[in-house]
Amino acid sequence: MADPAISTENLVKTYGRTRGLAGLDLRVEPGEVYGFLGPNGAGKTTTIRLLLDLIRPTGGRIQVLGLDPRRDGVALRRRLGYLAGDFVIDGRQTARELLTYLGNLRGGVSRTRVEELAARLDLDLGRRIKGLSKGNRQKVGIVQAFMHDPELLVLDEPTSGLDPFLQQEFLAMVREARAAGRTVFMSSHVMSEVQQTADRVGIIRDGRLVTVARVDELREQAVRRIEIHFEDPVTEAEFTALPGVSEVAVVGTTLRCRLDGRADALVKAAAGHTVVGLLSEEPDLEELFFGYYSREEVTGAAA
Repeated sequence: MADPAISTENLVKTYGRTRGLAGLDLRVEPGEVYGFLGPNGAGKTTTIRLLLDLIRPTGGRIQVLGLDPRRDGVALRRRLGYLAGDFVIDGRQTARELLTYLGNLRGGVSRTRVEELAARLDLDLGRRIKGLSKGNRQKVGIVQAFMHDPELLVLDEPTSGLDPFLQQEFLAMVREARAAGRTVFMSSHVMSEVQQTADRVGIIRDGRLVTVARVDELREQAVRRIEIHFEDPVTEAEFTALPGVSEVAVVGTTLRCRLDGRADALVKAAAGHTVVGLLSEEPDLEELFFGYYSREEVTGAAA
């Protein structure tokens, strides 16, 4: 098995009496898109800053691309692209001047590549940064992260401020990076944008991982709204006690219910009748996402 692109073991970060991370064990495989999900304050940005040695851990171990971020910081930064959640830049420069400067720090970046990325994101390179909206400043940050085709992309809330069309263009760029064999570690608090690109998702709350799963596994656990049309009337009692089935309502020959998880039991029960039609809504991963937080709150309150 190849060495991980990112690995942490029992990673702890405290700020005085405040706990940022509480023993985080993280493993990101080479060539995958890893969605790092959690609400604001969960520890996503703290984790990223530790990975890049922008802050130092209280305890634990970190390895990125086989290197120690503290000892091998210069060599590591050559191989990655980083977009901070609070992308702050000198407003006196034009976008082109800034990107040229940053490219030169890396030993030179193709001007054609920069212009191609700017065109995709509808970014005017000739405008001064101080005159750009938040969304356009975010575009500058995305271009600087991608322009040198890094081995690893570390992106903290990358779509903040982008309109829906450009969010989709950005997600296409992430998929292209993965297709080229690059690794993407992307933090977000929005499940829907991660599920379109990620191979795996890690959900963090209060500085620790609540779960790690493949997106298709999350889909199996996610909530669906089901509507089944039968040839003849059915009763609610036949379906109410089925595993994962709730909120059962029958009107004549139509059954409506909520399905949490796999559909096997429901399908087998329905097969005992003549099914005329079946509708299933797209799995609600957002509901699953917030469900993990709700369960943690209940667990924490009971502890």
